[in-house]
Amino acid sequence: MASEKFWCLRALNKRSLRSRLLKMKAIPHLLWLSVVWLCVVPSSWAQSTPDAIESLSQFLKFTNSGRAQFSQVVVGPSKADQAPRRKTSSGTFEFQRPQQFRFTYQKPFVQAMVSDGQWLWLFDADLNQVTMRKQNQLLGQTPAAFISSSGDLKALQAEFNLKVESDSEGLQWVKATPKQSDGAVQVIRVGLKLGVNGPNSASQIPVLTVLEIVDGLGQTSRLNFQNFEANVKLSPETFQFKAPAGVQVIRP
Repeated sequence: MASEKFWCLRALNKRSLRSRLLKMKAIPHLLWLSVVWLCVVPSSWAQSTPDAIESLSQFLKFTNSGRAQFSQVVVGPSKADQAPRRKTSSGTFEFQRPQQFRFTYQKPFVQAMVSDGQWLWLFDADLNQVTMRKQNQLLGQTPAAFISSSGDLKALQAEFNLKVESDSEGLQWVKATPKQSDGAVQVIRVGLKLGVNGPNSASQIPVLTVLEIVDGLGQTSRLNFQNFEANVKLSPETFQFKAPAGVQVIRP
């Protein structure tokens, strides 16, 4: 089974990173979140409840930064006479559009994925190693695109086929299927709920609540966000990574 680390970048070039990632201790997939993107702000919001794709569009337009805690569950594919493998992890998440984000895993292993909009750092404390990559070569059709891109729904639609799914769990759902999949990611499901006051007192900004990813190996990764804070002020240092003393740095 492939490494379960850094799920948000499931669509990374397999030849360039797999040999290194396979050496890492397996950990529940993180969003690879990831994941998100900007259009002109309308003068007022519609009074009726928007459909899921419109909610996704509003989230992208009106949420320029965010901070949350997350819990992550990865369930392996079913096998004969064997219950699916289940792994859990947790940590914190911040993002600032465009294309800046930080995922920090705290349990069960200390890891971090940090992007400043140009460079991406993948840090594994257990391996005492950080890998650097050019961000524009990695995101594309990955879950991370849903969290850190420019805020334009059209940019997502260029990479994914978007479909409204039935409401469930108190959430609106959008199913995103890559248009040019290499098999690394089969499907991404985005769950949103209304929860943050919008520019109109009668409206609320949809909040990213769940990301679900089915990868090419049949593994399902679910990332649940808690205590989401929208449009918070984040320090520029949040999206910089300074390697601790003695850590091996692998550059492109």
